[in-house]
Parts: sequence; C-alpha cells; structure tokens
Amino acid sequence: MGITYRTRRADADAVVRDIAEAAKEKGRGKRRRPERSEGEAGRVCIAIQADLTERSANERIVEETTRAFGRLDYFVANAGIWPAEPIALAEMPEDHWRRTVATNLDSVFYGCRAAIPALADGGSIVIISSTAGQRGEGFHADYAATKGGVISMVKSLAVELGPRLTVNCVAPGWVDTEMAAPALESGDRSEILEAIPLRRVAAAEDIAGPIVFLCSALARHITGEILNVNGGSVLCG
Repeated sequence: MGITYRTRRADADAVVRDIAEAAKEKGRGKRRRPERSEGEAGRVCIAIQADLTERSANERIVEETTRAFGRLDYFVANAGIWPAEPIALAEMPEDHWRRTVATNLDSVFYGCRAAIPALADGGSIVIISSTAGQRGEGFHADYAATKGGVISMVKSLAVELGPRLTVNCVAPGWVDTEMAAPALESGDRSEILEAIPLRRVAAAEDIAGPIVFLCSALARHITGEILNVNGGSVLCG
C-alpha cells in the first residue's frame, strides 16, 4: 500500500507503522501465500511526500508504488480541502477559487491520469466526493463545484474504463476530521446534527469501510455509482 502526505511526515510514518503492525498481527500463525507478497523488502506500506496539485508528483507516486509492490490494484483519490470561511461567489477572491479547484479537482485529474495505465485489469478507482457535490452548498460554491465535477468524472471514467476497471465514488457528509473541525466546534454542531437523520457525525472509519467495499470483489459489478455515506443528510434540504 502506498499513502501520500504533503507536510506531516511524522503522522504518515505513524500510519505506515500501524499498517505494518496490523499486517504482522494478522499474519501470525498463518502460512504466507506467495501471491500476497508484501512487496519489496517485506514492506506492506510506504509513505510518499507529494503535492498532489502537481502533475509530476502524481506520476512519481504511481512509479514509486509500482516499483515497491510490483503492481497497482486500486487507486483512491482522497485529497481535498474545505475552506471553512463562508464566502459568497460574487465576493470570492480568484486565488481562493483556484486553490480549491487545484486541490479538489486538478489533483484527481492528475492522479487518475497517472494511475489508469498502471492499474491491473480488474482493479478499481474510488474517488471521494461529498454531499455538497450533489445538492450544492451556499457560500462554499468553490467546494461544491469541485465535488460535483468529481462525480461527473467518475461517471465518465466508468464508461471509458469498463470492462477493465470499476470506477466509483464515495460521498461523505460531515465527518469528524480536522477539515470539518472549524464548523463542528463553532457551536453549530447541534444544527448540523438536526440535518442528519441518523443524528451523528461520521467518524473516519465510517468512510473507510465503504471504500474498502468498493475495492473488493463484493463490488465487482458496481461501477459509475455514488455511494452516499452521510447518515441520510443528502435527503434533507
């Protein structure tokens, strides 16, 4: 497995260690099968520093991952920003718009373009969108537009790449992460919960499970779909 980070090297290294330890625990007492090799030097995960808004960085990620593990089976595009400050479109600075587009949409374009030729037949692409990409989000038009663009890209790629690859999208609502912290900790949490039928904010694990599902054989006949993982909030206006 290859993961990426931009600046937080210590956090990325901690994830690599956790994944390696989990693999070690799972493998104890079991005979290792050659077809599930952990890759070069017995590694199960590597961390790659990169700015995903750059074309060359995405190409390097694919090259380093395939070099380390011999093949590429899945590609998950999860990079994104949500500028917390509400800004009306008529007042939005151009650099604000460009930064959101570069991080949320250009990175997906560069990542998919680099990964597609390297992905093994039968592999999967999963791209992370948002509830906002389906119904819009006032005063965050930059974010909603990029996430809507991701959804259209998923549907287009599903047609382009079938039957060789499946391409799907996971669309979270509110997730308890650093990105959403400014809104969740500002006193608006009760209002946010009222708009979620399940009355809870998702944990990161709630999003990870559906991603794993879409990369598994259980989802082999699913492509071009938007899997909403938002507690039903997409149903509420």
